[in-house]
Amino acid sequence: MTDSAQKADWGTRRTGNALFVHFSGCWVSESPRPELTSLQADIEAEWELEALHLEADHLLSWDSSLLVVVRQLYQWAEDRGLSVRLDGMPEGVCRLIELSQAVPQNVQTGASPPADFLTKVGEQTLAGYHGVGGYLEFLGQVSIDLLAFVRGRARFRTKDFLIILQNSGAQALPIVSLLSFLTGLIIAFIGVVQLQKFAADIYVADLVGLAITRELGAVMAGVIMAGRTGAAFAAQIGSMRVNEEVDALTTFGISPVQFLVVPRVVALVIMMPLLCACADLIAMLGGMVVAVSISDVSMLQYTNQIQAAVGFNDLMVGIFKSSVFGVIIALAGCYRGLNCGRDASSVGKAATSAVVTSITWIVIADALFAVIFHLLGI
Repeated sequence: MTDSAQKADWGTRRTGNALFVHFSGCWVSESPRPELTSLQADIEAEWELEALHLEADHLLSWDSSLLVVVRQLYQWAEDRGLSVRLDGMPEGVCRLIELSQAVPQNVQTGASPPADFLTKVGEQTLAGYHGVGGYLEFLGQVSIDLLAFVRGRARFRTKDFLIILQNSGAQALPIVSLLSFLTGLIIAFIGVVQLQKFAADIYVADLVGLAITRELGAVMAGVIMAGRTGAAFAAQIGSMRVNEEVDALTTFGISPVQFLVVPRVVALVIMMPLLCACADLIAMLGGMVVAVSISDVSMLQYTNQIQAAVGFNDLMVGIFKSSVFGVIIALAGCYRGLNCGRDASSVGKAATSAVVTSITWIVIADALFAVIFHLLGI
């Protein structure tokens, strides 16, 4: 067979308002083929054309290169209002072209149809429903694995647990101490300025002591740890999920919750009360610096007033809150990490979501504790 017979080519024939395009030769990737623009120019030169028939009566062989040309010509003709028929094409070509046409245009281009208000409400409701279900399932699994930890049957590495203790305890102390000192300093400054009007400077110790021990010490430590440690938990576990390390644990028969979540929850439950106690002490020292500097209160008077105003119950209220805040921070960070996507951007989103979720629930829990302790007279 001559090279001219094997060359990919086409010819046109008009019958009435229809134009027939005949594909011939070998339409394979290795064979040269004419430019599609020349055929499009021939079609546009025809007047009052209504239909375009594609036929392959002299086609010797074909592969995906023919599909590309037919698909482009098909779409181009439809955009100009022409009716396209594929009756004369091979059956395989017809099936593949029909399959490509079955995909909606908005899916091909990546666009999504605009949703009305009710659709958006429904989607948000379903997302919230599934989110609550997933979170409850996660809490149930954590409870089971914590019980296994208490019974000494949890599977995790002691070395990892000690590292988490250090990262969430000793290494977090400097930033917690700094911000707590500044918080006590600010509260004392505001209090002294107002109390000096009534010659009641000494009561700045009551203000600082009660505000820090009952509320601000635990809340400030919780917010700091949410931004520092909660985000770190989400990023660490999210990176493990992206690298398929979490899937590897499941393959080996190790529970990811037991191996990754339980050590972090226990570490924060242990470290948060200690950080809260340190934050309380350092904030009171910050208040003392202001009280002694800009008022007539001495260090001894300030210390004695703190001892008289702040009781053991006040101190334990803040420490109890901090332990609950530690559970919230650890659960939020680990949950977002385990439910992270498979790309790098999802890790960042998981860390951000962990911080927002932790702080939101810390504020909600603090408000609930304030009401409960008031009703109980604590």
